[in-house]
Amino acid sequence: QVQLVESGGGLVQAGGSLRLSCAASGRTFSSYGMGWFRQAPGKEREFTARISSSGGSTYYADSVKGRFSISRDNAKNTVYLQMNSLKPEDTAVYYCARAGPLGGGASVYAYNLWGQGTQVTVSS
Repeated sequence: QVQLVESGGGLVQAGGSLRLSCAASGRTFSSYGMGWFRQAPGKEREFTARISSSGGSTYYADSVKGRFSISRDNAKNTVYLQMNSLKPEDTAVYYCARAGPLGGGASVYAYNLWGQGTQVTVSS
């Protein structure tokens, strides 16, 4: 079965950078849009970024626009989230997700497969 495994989280100082990776199993990775979401304690899971199946289209939450960059390498079955200029408010568990048959947008309900999450903590 297809699985998503996130990695790259950790503890960084405010203003620092991290690159998250999401490795997918399976041979049809390139046919799916992918998204990154995050969930902070006491808050709902929040859309962060998405990328189309080809990588030609990206979209970001206003809160991360200009600081985060989503990309994918379909040959490696991997999607990335480059996180720059990190702020304490970015602290959350970050989840990689695969879009469902209706396409991936900014809603958690548009995604039908999720990774286990990776913790990102930004200290002030």
